[in-house]
Amino acid sequence: MRPGVRLGVDVGRVRVGVARSDRDGLLATPVETIQRDGLDGLVARVRELATEVDAVELVVGLPLSLSGGDTASTQDARDVAAALAAVAPVRLVDERLSTVTAQAGMRLAGRSTRRQKGVIDQAAAVVILQHALDAERGGRLPGMMVDHEEG
Repeated sequence: MRPGVRLGVDVGRVRVGVARSDRDGLLATPVETIQRDGLDGLVARVRELATEVDAVELVVGLPLSLSGGDTASTQDARDVAAALAAVAPVRLVDERLSTVTAQAGMRLAGRSTRRQKGVIDQAAAVVILQHALDAERGGRLPGMMVDHEEG
């Protein structure tokens, strides 16, 4: 396992959930939900968070259909990941069912998912990041690296 804090990012069109790992890459925990008001503001806030925790990598969820194909949100997540690559190295990882898993976990904990939309985004970011951490501890680097394009 490579050392260092990672940030997990669940990209949504309205809100973006953020989670972080500990330095040893064992556990993902929720950080915050960012209201999305443009790409520049989102990148700036993630940069602030990454600087605060000295993040070595960002793990961005890639929404795919159950069959593995693109969805309406796939290109948006790719665009956000490319912009975030200016902040830190970015890995795009399959996030199928992350929101469903987050909602189920909240229901099991007795929390209403209707009144907790921002929390669901953070919980989905936790699921995405935790899967990536678990994969790496299992001996394989998760997802694919994103190249930053100057522009």
